[in-house]
Amino acid sequence: MDIVSFKKKFEKVIVNPCPNQVSSTVTVSVCIQTYQHKEYIQECLDSILIQKTNFDFEILLGDDASIDGTRKICELYAKKFPDKIRLFLHHRENNIKINNQPTGRFIFLYNLYAAQGKYIALCEGDDYWTDPLKLQKQVDFLEANEAFVGVFHNTSYIDERVPNYMPKPWRTYNKDVFTAEDTIRKTSLFHTSSYFFRNLNIDYKNLANKRITSGDMYLLGLISKYGKLKLLNEFMSVYRKNEGGVTSNESLINYHKNRVVLNKALNKYFNYKYRQQAKKLINYHKEELYKIKYPMLYKLLKKLAF
Repeated sequence: MDIVSFKKKFEKVIVNPCPNQVSSTVTVSVCIQTYQHKEYIQECLDSILIQKTNFDFEILLGDDASIDGTRKICELYAKKFPDKIRLFLHHRENNIKINNQPTGRFIFLYNLYAAQGKYIALCEGDDYWTDPLKLQKQVDFLEANEAFVGVFHNTSYIDERVPNYMPKPWRTYNKDVFTAEDTIRKTSLFHTSSYFFRNLNIDYKNLANKRITSGDMYLLGLISKYGKLKLLNEFMSVYRKNEGGVTSNESLINYHKNRVVLNKALNKYFNYKYRQQAKKLINYHKEELYKIKYPMLYKLLKKLAF
Protein backbone atom coordinates (compact mmCIF):
# COMPACT_ATOMS: atom_id res chain seq x y z
CA MET A 1 0.00 0.00 0.00
CA ASP A 2 1.20 3.52 -0.87
CA ILE A 3 -0.27 6.98 -0.26
CA VAL A 4 -2.60 6.66 -3.27
CA SER A 5 -4.07 3.29 -2.26
CA PHE A 6 -4.19 4.35 1.40
CA LYS A 7 -6.26 7.42 0.53
CA LYS A 8 -8.49 5.40 -1.75
CA LYS A 9 -9.30 2.99 1.09
CA PHE A 10 -9.51 5.28 4.12
CA GLU A 11 -10.03 8.87 2.96
CA LYS A 12 -13.75 9.72 3.10
CA VAL A 13 -13.18 13.48 2.83
CA ILE A 14 -10.28 14.68 0.68
CA VAL A 15 -7.32 16.12 2.60
CA ASN A 16 -5.66 18.94 0.69
CA PRO A 17 -2.15 20.06 1.71
CA CYS A 18 -1.71 23.75 2.42
CA PRO A 19 0.56 25.65 -0.01
CA ASN A 20 4.25 25.13 0.72
CA GLN A 21 7.70 25.30 -0.84
CA VAL A 22 9.17 22.14 0.67
CA SER A 23 11.72 20.34 -1.50
CA SER A 24 10.96 16.78 -2.59
CA THR A 25 14.58 15.76 -1.95
CA VAL A 26 14.77 16.10 1.84
CA THR A 27 16.85 13.73 3.96
CA VAL A 28 14.49 13.52 6.96
CA SER A 29 10.72 13.66 7.30
CA VAL A 30 9.52 14.66 10.77
CA CYS A 31 5.96 13.43 11.31
CA ILE A 32 3.70 15.21 13.81
CA GLN A 33 0.09 14.43 14.61
CA THR A 34 -1.76 16.92 16.78
CA TYR A 35 -5.21 17.35 18.29
CA GLN A 36 -6.29 19.83 20.95
CA HIS A 37 -2.66 20.72 21.75
CA LYS A 38 -2.98 24.50 21.94
CA GLU A 39 -0.80 24.68 25.07
CA TYR A 40 1.93 22.46 23.60
CA ILE A 41 2.18 22.56 19.81
CA GLN A 42 4.26 25.74 19.63
CA GLU A 43 6.99 24.30 21.87
CA CYS A 44 6.92 21.09 19.85
CA LEU A 45 7.38 22.91 16.54
CA ASP A 46 10.03 25.26 17.89
CA SER A 47 12.08 22.32 19.18
CA ILE A 48 12.11 20.85 15.66
CA LEU A 49 12.68 24.05 13.74
CA ILE A 50 15.83 24.85 15.77
CA GLN A 51 17.49 21.60 14.67
CA LYS A 52 21.00 22.20 13.35
CA THR A 53 21.70 19.94 10.39
CA ASN A 54 23.89 19.70 7.31
CA PHE A 55 20.89 18.32 5.40
CA ASP A 56 17.34 19.43 4.58
CA PHE A 57 14.35 18.13 6.49
CA GLU A 58 10.60 18.53 6.23
CA ILE A 59 7.89 18.65 8.89
CA LEU A 60 4.65 16.84 8.09
CA LEU A 61 2.15 18.48 10.40
CA GLY A 62 -1.30 16.94 10.62
CA ASP A 63 -4.05 18.55 12.69
CA ASP A 64 -7.15 16.46 13.36
CA ALA A 65 -9.67 19.34 13.21
CA SER A 66 -8.76 20.80 16.59
CA ILE A 67 -11.21 23.38 17.95
CA ASP A 68 -9.12 24.77 20.81
CA GLY A 69 -6.85 27.02 18.71
CA THR A 70 -4.27 24.40 17.75
CA ARG A 71 -5.20 24.61 14.07
CA LYS A 72 -4.67 28.37 13.95
CA ILE A 73 -1.18 27.99 15.46
CA CYS A 74 -0.36 25.31 12.88
CA GLU A 75 -1.51 27.57 10.05
CA LEU A 76 0.60 30.47 11.33
CA TYR A 77 3.71 28.27 11.49
CA ALA A 78 3.07 26.82 8.03
CA LYS A 79 2.88 30.32 6.55
CA LYS A 80 6.00 31.43 8.42
CA PHE A 81 8.05 28.37 7.42
CA PRO A 82 6.74 27.31 3.97
CA ASP A 83 10.10 25.74 3.06
CA LYS A 84 9.95 23.41 6.07
CA ILE A 85 6.33 22.64 6.93
CA ARG A 86 3.81 20.61 4.95
CA LEU A 87 0.53 21.22 6.77
CA PHE A 88 -2.43 18.87 6.39
CA LEU A 89 -5.76 20.04 7.79
CA HIS A 90 -7.60 16.81 8.45
CA HIS A 91 -11.28 15.99 8.83
CA ARG A 92 -12.85 14.00 11.66
CA GLU A 93 -14.81 12.01 9.07
CA ASN A 94 -11.55 10.24 8.18
CA ASN A 95 -10.87 9.23 11.78
CA ILE A 96 -9.93 5.57 12.19
CA LYS A 97 -11.52 4.29 15.38
CA ILE A 98 -9.64 1.70 17.40
CA ASN A 99 -11.89 -0.39 19.65
CA ASN A 100 -14.66 2.11 18.78
CA GLN A 101 -12.62 5.04 20.14
CA PRO A 102 -11.46 8.02 18.00
CA THR A 103 -7.70 8.02 17.39
CA GLY A 104 -5.02 9.86 15.44
CA ARG A 105 -4.23 6.71 13.45
CA PHE A 106 -5.38 8.15 10.09
CA ILE A 107 -3.01 11.12 10.47
CA PHE A 108 -0.24 8.82 11.72
CA LEU A 109 -0.54 6.65 8.61
CA TYR A 110 -1.08 9.60 6.27
CA ASN A 111 2.20 11.14 7.45
CA LEU A 112 4.12 7.87 7.12
CA TYR A 113 2.92 7.31 3.56
CA ALA A 114 3.45 10.97 2.57
CA ALA A 115 7.01 11.15 3.98
CA GLN A 116 9.57 12.01 1.29
CA GLY A 117 12.76 11.64 3.34
CA LYS A 118 15.33 8.89 3.44
CA TYR A 119 14.66 8.77 7.18
CA ILE A 120 11.57 9.32 9.32
CA ALA A 121 11.36 10.90 12.78
CA LEU A 122 8.26 11.11 15.00
CA CYS A 123 7.03 13.55 17.63
CA GLU A 124 3.54 13.92 19.07
CA GLY A 125 2.13 17.45 19.24
CA ASP A 126 2.26 17.57 23.04
CA ASP A 127 5.89 16.36 23.32
CA TYR A 128 9.09 18.14 22.33
CA TRP A 129 12.80 17.68 21.64
CA THR A 130 15.56 19.09 23.84
CA ASP A 131 18.73 18.72 21.77
CA PRO A 132 19.19 20.87 18.63
CA LEU A 133 21.58 18.21 17.29
CA LYS A 134 19.16 15.32 17.73
CA LEU A 135 18.44 14.77 14.03
CA GLN A 136 22.08 15.23 13.03
CA LYS A 137 23.23 12.61 15.55
CA GLN A 138 20.63 10.12 14.39
CA VAL A 139 21.37 10.63 10.69
CA ASP A 140 25.11 10.33 11.31
CA PHE A 141 24.64 7.02 13.10
CA LEU A 142 22.47 5.38 10.45
CA GLU A 143 24.65 6.68 7.63
CA ALA A 144 27.63 4.95 9.26
CA ASN A 145 25.86 1.74 10.34
CA GLU A 146 24.00 -0.09 7.57
CA ALA A 147 23.10 -3.05 9.81
CA PHE A 148 20.80 -0.81 11.86
CA VAL A 149 17.32 0.20 10.75
CA GLY A 150 16.56 2.63 13.58
CA VAL A 151 18.30 4.75 16.20
CA PHE A 152 16.63 6.03 19.36
CA HIS A 153 17.55 7.88 22.53
CA ASN A 154 16.57 8.41 26.14
CA THR A 155 13.45 10.43 26.94
CA SER A 156 12.53 12.45 30.03
CA TYR A 157 9.09 12.08 31.52
CA ILE A 158 6.88 14.82 33.00
CA ASP A 159 3.50 14.16 34.63
CA GLU A 160 1.64 17.45 34.37
CA ARG A 161 -1.21 16.07 36.45
CA VAL A 162 1.06 16.17 39.50
CA PRO A 163 1.99 19.64 40.90
CA ASN A 164 5.73 20.40 40.95
CA TYR A 165 6.54 17.07 39.29
CA MET A 166 10.26 16.78 38.59
CA PRO A 167 11.35 15.25 35.26
CA LYS A 168 12.67 11.71 35.42
CA PRO A 169 13.89 9.09 32.93
CA TRP A 170 10.99 7.50 31.06
CA ARG A 171 12.90 4.20 30.75
CA THR A 172 16.20 2.77 31.98
CA TYR A 173 18.23 0.35 29.89
CA ASN A 174 20.91 -2.27 30.48
CA LYS A 175 22.03 -2.49 26.84
CA ASP A 176 22.10 -0.29 23.75
CA VAL A 177 21.53 -2.69 20.85
CA PHE A 178 18.15 -4.37 20.31
CA THR A 179 16.61 -6.81 17.85
CA ALA A 180 13.10 -7.71 16.70
CA GLU A 181 12.70 -10.10 19.62
CA ASP A 182 13.04 -7.15 22.04
CA THR A 183 9.92 -5.51 20.60
CA ILE A 184 7.71 -8.29 21.99
CA ARG A 185 7.35 -6.94 25.53
CA LYS A 186 4.99 -5.57 28.18
CA THR A 187 5.86 -1.90 27.71
CA SER A 188 7.12 0.32 24.90
CA LEU A 189 10.82 -0.12 24.24
CA PHE A 190 11.38 3.52 23.20
CA HIS A 191 9.22 6.60 23.45
CA THR A 192 7.59 7.86 20.25
CA SER A 193 9.41 11.21 20.47
CA SER A 194 12.73 9.38 20.00
CA TYR A 195 11.68 7.31 16.96
CA PHE A 196 14.05 7.66 14.01
CA PHE A 197 14.25 5.00 11.31
CA ARG A 198 14.95 4.35 7.67
CA ASN A 199 12.08 5.06 5.28
CA LEU A 200 11.83 1.53 3.92
CA ASN A 201 8.61 2.05 1.96
CA ILE A 202 7.12 -0.88 3.85
CA ASP A 203 3.39 -1.54 4.03
CA TYR A 204 1.97 0.06 7.16
CA LYS A 205 -1.59 -1.17 6.49
CA ASN A 206 -1.73 -3.36 9.63
CA LEU A 207 -1.48 -0.17 11.68
CA ALA A 208 -5.07 0.41 10.58
CA ASN A 209 -6.12 -2.73 12.47
CA LYS A 210 -9.09 -1.57 14.51
CA ARG A 211 -7.97 -3.51 17.58
CA ILE A 212 -4.29 -2.52 17.87
CA THR A 213 -4.20 0.56 20.11
CA SER A 214 -0.42 0.78 20.59
CA GLY A 215 0.48 1.85 17.08
CA ASP A 216 3.96 2.99 18.10
CA MET A 217 4.82 -0.44 19.54
CA TYR A 218 3.53 -2.23 16.47
CA LEU A 219 5.41 0.17 14.19
CA LEU A 220 8.64 -0.62 16.05
CA GLY A 221 8.00 -4.30 15.42
CA LEU A 222 7.40 -3.62 11.72
CA ILE A 223 10.70 -1.84 11.18
CA SER A 224 12.74 -4.12 13.49
CA LYS A 225 12.24 -6.99 11.03
CA TYR A 226 14.70 -5.24 8.70
CA GLY A 227 17.64 -4.56 11.01
CA LYS A 228 18.96 -3.83 14.48
CA LEU A 229 17.89 -0.95 16.73
CA LYS A 230 20.37 1.34 18.47
CA LEU A 231 19.93 3.39 21.65
CA LEU A 232 21.96 6.60 22.01
CA ASN A 233 22.59 7.14 25.72
CA GLU A 234 21.49 10.78 25.65
CA PHE A 235 18.28 12.51 26.76
CA MET A 236 16.98 14.36 23.72
CA SER A 237 13.19 14.59 24.15
CA VAL A 238 10.43 15.07 26.71
CA TYR A 239 7.24 13.05 27.03
CA ARG A 240 4.39 14.89 28.74
CA LYS A 241 1.65 12.96 30.45
CA ASN A 242 -1.46 15.10 30.70
CA GLU A 243 -5.22 14.74 31.08
CA GLY A 244 -5.77 14.74 27.34
CA GLY A 245 -3.29 11.96 26.58
CA VAL A 246 -4.44 8.58 25.27
CA THR A 247 -2.55 6.55 27.88
CA SER A 248 -3.83 8.79 30.67
CA ASN A 249 -7.36 7.66 29.97
CA GLU A 250 -6.80 3.94 29.36
CA SER A 251 -8.28 1.57 31.93
CA LEU A 252 -6.22 -1.31 33.31
CA ILE A 253 -8.63 -3.81 31.75
CA ASN A 254 -8.26 -2.24 28.32
CA TYR A 255 -4.49 -2.07 28.76
CA HIS A 256 -4.22 -5.83 29.23
CA LYS A 257 -6.73 -6.56 26.46
CA ASN A 258 -4.77 -4.38 24.07
CA ARG A 259 -1.46 -6.02 24.96
CA VAL A 260 -2.92 -9.44 24.19
CA VAL A 261 -4.00 -8.22 20.73
CA LEU A 262 -0.67 -6.46 20.13
CA ASN A 263 1.50 -9.45 21.01
CA LYS A 264 -0.65 -11.81 18.97
CA ALA A 265 -0.27 -9.48 15.98
CA LEU A 266 3.52 -9.22 16.41
CA ASN A 267 3.81 -12.97 16.87
CA LYS A 268 2.04 -13.49 13.55
CA TYR A 269 4.06 -10.73 11.83
CA PHE A 270 7.33 -12.42 12.83
CA ASN A 271 6.00 -15.73 11.48
CA TYR A 272 5.93 -17.14 15.04
CA LYS A 273 9.71 -16.98 15.28
CA TYR A 274 9.43 -15.73 18.88
CA ARG A 275 6.32 -17.69 19.80
CA GLN A 276 7.53 -18.74 23.25
CA GLN A 277 8.15 -15.16 24.34
CA ALA A 278 4.88 -14.00 22.80
CA LYS A 279 2.93 -16.84 24.41
CA LYS A 280 4.41 -16.03 27.81
CA LEU A 281 3.37 -12.38 27.51
CA ILE A 282 -0.11 -13.19 26.21
CA ASN A 283 -0.71 -15.59 29.10
CA TYR A 284 0.54 -12.97 31.57
CA HIS A 285 -1.90 -10.34 30.33
CA LYS A 286 -4.76 -12.84 30.24
CA GLU A 287 -4.06 -13.79 33.84
CA GLU A 288 -3.99 -10.13 34.87
CA LEU A 289 -7.34 -9.63 33.16
CA TYR A 290 -8.78 -12.61 35.00
CA LYS A 291 -7.42 -11.27 38.27
CA ILE A 292 -9.14 -7.90 37.75
CA LYS A 293 -12.45 -9.26 36.47
CA TYR A 294 -12.88 -12.13 38.92
CA PRO A 295 -10.73 -11.34 42.00
CA MET A 296 -12.43 -13.73 44.45
CA LEU A 297 -12.44 -16.64 42.01
CA TYR A 298 -8.83 -15.90 41.07
CA LYS A 299 -7.75 -16.04 44.73
CA LEU A 300 -9.65 -19.29 45.24
CA LEU A 301 -8.06 -20.93 42.22
CA LYS A 302 -4.63 -19.76 43.35
CA LYS A 303 -5.16 -21.43 46.73
CA LEU A 304 -6.36 -24.65 45.12
CA ALA A 305 -3.29 -24.64 42.90
CA PHE A 306 -1.15 -25.12 45.97
